[in-house]
Formats: sequence, structure tokens, C-alpha cells
Amino acid sequence: MFWIHLDRVMGYWPVLLKGIGMTLALSVLSLLIGVVIGFAFGILRAGPNRALSRVVGLYIDFFRGTPFLVQVFIAYFVLPAVGIELSAFAAGVVALSNAAACFIGEIVASGIQAVPPGQSEAAAATGMSRAQALRLVVLPQAVRIITPSLVGQFVLLIKDSSVVSAIGLLDLTRSGWMIVQSVPNGLLVFAIVGIGYFIICYPLIWLSRRMEGRSQAPIL
Repeated sequence: MFWIHLDRVMGYWPVLLKGIGMTLALSVLSLLIGVVIGFAFGILRAGPNRALSRVVGLYIDFFRGTPFLVQVFIAYFVLPAVGIELSAFAAGVVALSNAAACFIGEIVASGIQAVPPGQSEAAAATGMSRAQALRLVVLPQAVRIITPSLVGQFVLLIKDSSVVSAIGLLDLTRSGWMIVQSVPNGLLVFAIVGIGYFIICYPLIWLSRRMEGRSQAPIL
């Protein structure tokens, strides 16, 4: 019976592949947008302007402290009420990018603060402006520190993307739900879906661990 069910599930492999493709497209696009915005958040969060730092920190804390499903619903159901119509894919990208930016912002801020103050002082002593010191001295070292965490954030983003199935987007999780309608063995279907997520995420988990080990070298 198990092999019969497995054969039926594998008959839906085009649906699973389409779901994997959607999951990857959504996650990669959201990560790229999230990194750009997140770095801006992190720089402002760790910057000398305390008022701006607090405003950005409050924004980050709000979205880090609310369920991601609620954020997806806001993007898909609430924004149209104020005249912003989004497709399910666009709503997913908006919600995921914003969530990623908030987490990455905190990671970047922590990385900047982890760079020894002497680095900025040395840059200032050579005649660099604050912006030049940040761009040429502080950020390169901060990026070295936070890169493993950024890779780990991508793993979380891929897993969080499964929530967009709630608004009808055909990602890997939604593909599983569709197959369950035709195959009675739901445990088998979602075991395969889980394996799919694992295959996507494990190389990133391995890479994050390797990079984390290398980043233990002291910053001179």
C-alpha cells in the first residue's frame, strides 16, 4: 500500500517542482530586497542619530514581534483597502522582504557595533570622513562578522515563505495541500514536502556552519 501511495504522489512531481521553483523565486527575491533595506536599517540603527535609531528600532521591533502570518494578511488583504492592489506573489515578496529587512537590520547593527572602535578612530586619523570610514573600514569588517548569520537568515526566510500558501500562492507547501486532495496518505505527502525543504535548506545550513567556523579568526 505504501508503494502504491508513493507512486501516486510521485506522479505529481511537476506540481512539486513548480512549488519548489516558486518557493525559491519568492525567497531569493525577498532576500535581495531585504538585504538592501536591512543594511540601511542596520546603519541607521547603529548610527549616531539617537532619535532616528530609536524610530528604526521601534519599527524593527514591531515587525519582529508580530506573527508573520499577520504581516502577510496585511500585505494581501489590508493594503488594497488603501488603494495598493497586490497579487499573491507581490504580497508575499512585500511581507517577506520587510520581515527579512527587520531581522537583517538588527544583524547588521550588531555587526557594526562589534567592530572595535579603534578601527573608526584610525580611519578618522587618516583623514577619512565618517561616511568613508563606515564604507571602507567598518562595513567590510562587519560583513565578515555577520555573513554566517545572513546565510542563516536565508534559511529562515525559505521556511517562513511557506506561510504564503495561506493566500493561495502555489509554493511547495501549497503544492502539498493540492496533492493531498487526490492522495489519501497525507503523512507521506508532507513527509516528501518536508524533505524538499530540507534539500533546499541543508546546503545553506552547512555553508553557514563552515563560515561561522572561519569567522572565529580575530579581527586585527
